[in-house]
Amino acid sequence: MRIQEVATRDAKWCDRETDLAAAAKIMWDDDCGAVPVLDEQRRVVGMITDRDICIAAATRSTSPANIRVHEIMSERVRACHPHDDVRVALKAMGEQRVRRLPIVDEQQRLVGIISLNDLVLHAGYRRDAGIQGDEFIDAMKAICEHRAVAAA
Repeated sequence: MRIQEVATRDAKWCDRETDLAAAAKIMWDDDCGAVPVLDEQRRVVGMITDRDICIAAATRSTSPANIRVHEIMSERVRACHPHDDVRVALKAMGEQRVRRLPIVDEQQRLVGIISLNDLVLHAGYRRDAGIQGDEFIDAMKAICEHRAVAAA
């Protein structure tokens, strides 16, 4: 099964200068927990999550409207391509311990996003399942492993 068959195509995004209040509103309006950060050419340059926003809002002495996305975004972003097999996404999610990956074209421009929600809908133990249950469970274990265990 290819990533393009299960991914969200019209992923919402923000830029580096978006403030955290606006990024949180994008997540609220689109019912998502992460937003890719794009440059002027629509290339993915980072990711910001609801957790990033919450921690920044709780640990800084200012309003989220005064904090810019570039101050807290993750810049090391692993992406997949639309024609990749879903196993590529599962492996990358497990290795990076992330729940979402941007999907990019050959020029690294955003064309969608794939999340655990997208993948779980196609996981199963039937022979015809798009994602075999064991592969999905293994990826989930890697993603959810506590940092202290992963570092040991």
